[in-house]
Amino acid sequence: MGLLAAAVAINAGAESVLRPVTDVPTAVSSGVADADADADALFCERWMLSVETGSAGPWHQVPARCGAFVRAYMEGERYASDCAAVAAESLAFASQALASGDGGAKPAWVFDVDETLLSNAPYCATNGWGLEELDDASFDAWADLAKAPALPSSLKLYNELQGLGFHIILLTGRSESQRNATEENLLFAGYQSWEKLIMRQPSDMGKTAVQYKSEKRAVLEVEGFKLLGNSGDQWSDLIGLPVSTRSFKLPNPIYYIS
Repeated sequence: MGLLAAAVAINAGAESVLRPVTDVPTAVSSGVADADADADALFCERWMLSVETGSAGPWHQVPARCGAFVRAYMEGERYASDCAAVAAESLAFASQALASGDGGAKPAWVFDVDETLLSNAPYCATNGWGLEELDDASFDAWADLAKAPALPSSLKLYNELQGLGFHIILLTGRSESQRNATEENLLFAGYQSWEKLIMRQPSDMGKTAVQYKSEKRAVLEVEGFKLLGNSGDQWSDLIGLPVSTRSFKLPNPIYYIS
């Protein structure tokens, strides 16, 4: 299904692609096939662990033998459960930090946008959940539609942090030219009343995500914000000085950004 077809399905209220995986084989396979499947599952578990811990280094697309594994993870319950666990740990830390007086006058929480606040699952499903390398042009076209849904656990965390009195800072790698579509999408997904939405300016083009985001965090500290928490799906959202007091990584086995 192409991008336009996906957009039509979304706008028509079609069933979300975040659905349970039901295509479980019913026939008993041979011992050789079972052994191959077990080997693939073990390989893919290890590969995804290396991705999430950052030890995989730069990578461009999901290994071919892991396509079904990643699809099942993203469309099944485990991805949502893992995201919810990260959100619960984030809230526990945030509550404790404020109770101990660590936040100062301007306690702040930094959120990435894509695969952190917004889910691009409808787009990612069209490229095999990462089996095809991410294409910037087609992704930008999808982002301009402003129809990405919220990650439910992230929306819940966002609202809870606002209720605690955090200043919410959105720091995205999207370019300034996408501001209107990004703001429209965030409101569509249920996010409101953020303090800042920081986007790449022309002078930021060509910088790695680590350099760009760490520079923006440094500016926030100069402005008096105490960066207690930072949530992102890429290590490049989280590393590079200055870092927040605690960083929280959401899972993303679909694409890598340096």
